[in-house]
Amino acid sequence: MSRPAFVTSGPYAPPVPARTLSAVSADGARLHVEVHGPEGAPPVVLSHGWTCSTAFWAAQIRELAADHRVIAYDQRGHGRSPASPVCTTRALADDLEAVLATTLAPGEQALIVGHSMGGMTVMAAAGRPRLREHAAAVLLCSTGSSRLVAESRVLPLRAGRVRTWITGRILGSRAPLGPVTPVAKTILKYATMGAGSAAHRVEACARIVHACPRTVRHAWAAVLAALDLDHGVGQLHAPTAVLHGADDRLTPVVHARALVAALPHCIGLTELPGTGHMTPIEAPELVTGRIRELVGTYVTGSGTGAGAVQEPENRSTPAQIKEGA
Repeated sequence: MSRPAFVTSGPYAPPVPARTLSAVSADGARLHVEVHGPEGAPPVVLSHGWTCSTAFWAAQIRELAADHRVIAYDQRGHGRSPASPVCTTRALADDLEAVLATTLAPGEQALIVGHSMGGMTVMAAAGRPRLREHAAAVLLCSTGSSRLVAESRVLPLRAGRVRTWITGRILGSRAPLGPVTPVAKTILKYATMGAGSAAHRVEACARIVHACPRTVRHAWAAVLAALDLDHGVGQLHAPTAVLHGADDRLTPVVHARALVAALPHCIGLTELPGTGHMTPIEAPELVTGRIRELVGTYVTGSGTGAGAVQEPENRSTPAQIKEGA
């Protein structure tokens, strides 16, 4: 069965990059990298999550590329990056370092943004010299550092061994997802998105997730089930903002609050009411706006007007979502 195509029109169609290149990781794995926007503009590096690809960031790339240099890459085995037999958090960290070395000049600083497994990638690389050299600030979206399966609320069961066991079997299944049907979209929406998510946003997520090969999905599910990056959180010394959907079932907001408590330099928690796990697609304007704020304060140092980021006293900033047409 052929893999489904991404959305090909509208705000969630992947933009055409200014250039593409390959980054070679420490073990020789090759990574597909896209660079959007003008050379010399403030850089933003986007790291996507499990079963996704650079297409996941289409709305952010489309908006930011006018005046930012947006660097997005496919995690190994995802999108256009070939699959690798090595699936570990160390490999994720190696891959991010390779992307940074390939796309940024020595000493050049960028905003590093990670969603879900992409955020875990940043935590895995927290102690690496390359990340410390290049990370002016970090934005962690819809992610956690440990106990992912135990805390997941995808199944409406009481927390405990039974729920954890069943959740692990579902998320780690080898079964093909099949075509993007109305039933498939309903299931994906329930598990990963807010109840009010618009149909075109669900469609975009479904096409991206269903395009991930099942062998890759299974291999990385095993890594996430055993994840323990709590030590990495404590090593992430760059100014770090956390953004999370309040209705996230896959990685509930308890993870975000734990990150806020453990990060050495947390600069705020933004909880998005009515939003699930797929925050960059569900709330594109809010996620893109937060990226702009952080670039203005920590990368370019402009920090003026509405884009300035304040250090909140309680480090929690509620936000309201307005769904698009």
